[in-house]
Amino acid sequence: MRAPSIKADPAPVVEIRPATLADLDALVALEHAAFASDRAERRAIRHAIRSASMSLLVAITHDAARQETLVGSATLERRRGSRSARLSSIAVSPARAGLGLGSLVLDAAEADARAHGCARLRLEVRADNGAGIRLYERRGYTRFAVIPDYYEDGMEAWRYGKSL
Repeated sequence: MRAPSIKADPAPVVEIRPATLADLDALVALEHAAFASDRAERRAIRHAIRSASMSLLVAITHDAARQETLVGSATLERRRGSRSARLSSIAVSPARAGLGLGSLVLDAAEADARAHGCARLRLEVRADNGAGIRLYERRGYTRFAVIPDYYEDGMEAWRYGKSL
């Protein structure tokens, strides 16, 4: 006797695109959901969306009714004349943690940095962010510095870099 087959819903398709001002409220909500402290303020998020030297990417899913849900983001900073970019923030909705979204968003951030002529991507991560550290190390990032008392609550940051 065969076990009945269970038809699983297909995994939601994730679209990654540049943020627009229409995403601002959802980005602020993601900041509050994903981070307990050191959150980007609305003004800073708006600046990142409009800035020529920054990229703010969003990860979007669509439900059956084609309703968009913002489930992740990445903010990159570039300086004129530099071949390095800085990943200043990466966020995934806590409700979607563990589904591989962080890796998808990181892929998009790396591609965006390369598209802007950058050969290296750097970032800081909280020393107590085990999931983030595992993601970066699995993806070939190397820790090159520790910055004491970096975050609002006194936590140190580990600096990582990767050649693209």
